[in-house]
Amino acid sequence: MTVTNTADFGFTSDTLDWKAWLPVLDVANATPDQAKVLDESHPKAKTSDYYLLLVQEAEVLRQRSKLFNTIMYGPRGASRQDRELAASAESRMNGCPYCLSVHAQRYVQLKGDPALMERLVTEGNGAEMDARSRAIVDFSVRLSETPAAATAEDVATLRGFGLKDEEILDIIASVAMFAWANRLMQTLGEPVRLAG
Repeated sequence: MTVTNTADFGFTSDTLDWKAWLPVLDVANATPDQAKVLDESHPKAKTSDYYLLLVQEAEVLRQRSKLFNTIMYGPRGASRQDRELAASAESRMNGCPYCLSVHAQRYVQLKGDPALMERLVTEGNGAEMDARSRAIVDFSVRLSETPAAATAEDVATLRGFGLKDEEILDIIASVAMFAWANRLMQTLGEPVRLAG
C-alpha cells in the first residue's frame, strides 16, 4: 500500500492511514501481554502504527481501548450516531483529519446522512444542518475548545431536543475521549492518504 503525506491536505471523509513519528513495535517481538492487548483493542491493531506505538506501554493501551470501547460502543444512553457526530465535530474543531475521517464514515454508516457529514468535513462545524444536530455540534465544539464555555443553557438546549441526561453524558464522554485521542494522534505522528 502506497501512502503520501497529507499533513497539509485539509479534511476529508476518505479513508486515511496514520504513520508514527516514533518507533513502533515489531509484532514478531511482542510479549504475550502486548499480543493480548492488541487482540483486545481493535481488529486491525496488529497492522496499525497507532496501536503498535501505544502497545509499547501495554497497560496504557489496554486502558485506552477499554475506555474507548465503553464510551463509543456501550449499549446505553446516546445513539451511536450522536456519539459519532459529537466526535466528528470535536475532531474537526481540533484539526485532526484522521479522527474526523473515521468518525465521519461511521456517522454516515449509522445515520445514512452523507450530505450533512460532507458539509461538516468540507465547510467546518458552522455548516448548515438540522437544529438538533446543530445543538450537538455547538455543544461539542464549546466543550472541546473551552470546557467552561459549555453551560447549563447548552444542556437545557439538548434536553429541549429530547436528549435525556444519560445521552448528554455520553456526548460529553465522546467529546472528552476524542479531545485526548486527537492530541495523541497529532503529537505522535501524522495522517497519510492512501494512494489510489
